[in-house]
Amino acid sequence: MKAYMGITCKAGAYSETLQGLMKLNIPKRDIFLLFGPVDILVQFKDMANLEEFKHKWFDPVRLKCCKEGQVKKTMTFVVIQEGSRYEEEPYAFVFLNVQSHLLEKAQEALIEISNVVSADIVLGSYDIICSVRAGGHDELEQLISTIQRTVPGIEGTATTIVSGIRI
Repeated sequence: MKAYMGITCKAGAYSETLQGLMKLNIPKRDIFLLFGPVDILVQFKDMANLEEFKHKWFDPVRLKCCKEGQVKKTMTFVVIQEGSRYEEEPYAFVFLNVQSHLLEKAQEALIEISNVVSADIVLGSYDIICSVRAGGHDELEQLISTIQRTVPGIEGTATTIVSGIRI
């Protein structure tokens, strides 16, 4: 099982939240600092079931890292259909809302686009979380345009660029 947790921090609080995540021994490669509506995206992989996720990650992150006054909002996305795994760090994440009857077709179409690294169908406020690579803002703009033109059933997207800051 795989899940994501998006954390939106209050102004000036993301460093403290990030330190809390590191204390939970979450691998650095699974924590992404973002520029967009979500400040931190954490990927949780290789869990047996939802109960393991809740006890091992969800509760500790929510109770130990997201201290009062530090976090505005958390969003949890449980992956229900995983796309291909990736080893490289993505340039950005694209969060997509897709017509429900076209989820699988949208995922298949995304995977066919050359700079799409992964596309996971999730339960949460978005339907698909897609990681992409790009050489810069112009290439990302072209890629997002291609996604919006060619993927069936898209009702909306939100793109967040991964920070170049290393943890």
